[in-house]
Amino acid sequence: MNKLKYLVVLAIPFLLAGNLRAQQFKFRALVVISRSDDHIKMMTAARPFFEKLGEDNHFKVDYTDDSSKINDENLKNYEVFVMLQLAPFDISYSQQSALQKFVEQGKGWVGIHGAGLTGTEFLAKGTKYWQWFEDFMGGVVYSPHPAYQKGIVVIEDRKHPVTKNLPAKFEISDEWYEFNKSPRPNVRVLATADETSYKQNKPMGDHPIIWTNEKYHRMIYIGVGHDPSVFANQSYTTLLRDAILWAGSK
Repeated sequence: MNKLKYLVVLAIPFLLAGNLRAQQFKFRALVVISRSDDHIKMMTAARPFFEKLGEDNHFKVDYTDDSSKINDENLKNYEVFVMLQLAPFDISYSQQSALQKFVEQGKGWVGIHGAGLTGTEFLAKGTKYWQWFEDFMGGVVYSPHPAYQKGIVVIEDRKHPVTKNLPAKFEISDEWYEFNKSPRPNVRVLATADETSYKQNKPMGDHPIIWTNEKYHRMIYIGVGHDPSVFANQSYTTLLRDAILWAGSK
């Protein structure tokens, strides 16, 4: 066997192994996190959690706090965008435009906790408001949340792929984000906050906490997820797993 043939034969197993690893990934997910001091503990704990979640469930995770990664060219590499605590007003106009295009192309979006900070309360003076995102979220505006405390999430829709593996209700500690009104008329509500289980800031009555906007192919917002304690909650980790797998499905 000449040297060239010998090198080719040696290379084949490595090429096949690389191809097999590529085939094992169902899709690629980009997790972009907040740089806010309020979320440092959560962001530190979230990286190994999401990387293991991807490894266990055969999707590739890229984890970053660099919002410049939100651009048309880079987003072509992904099927799912996970917006983890990153607020819509914390990304530039061009990044907002790229993310909007990504979603409107039918890609998956999973927004967690701080990703739902709609409204103009936190906007810098002279900043243009991203009205599309408010509409995307079901037309609601965030209002100040109550104190961090234990409460109960009630699963309302047991048929959706994201919630079908969850118990009827589960307890979790969180900030229980409130909004100016219920998004229910514009979204599919998957779960609500049981307002009798904690002290509200301003009771909503009908208080959706997890929902999808079915005007878009794969969009889900999960209002709970403030701190690392959620990663020890089996119901919550099941929720995140199934949300990302659903967002990455065709």
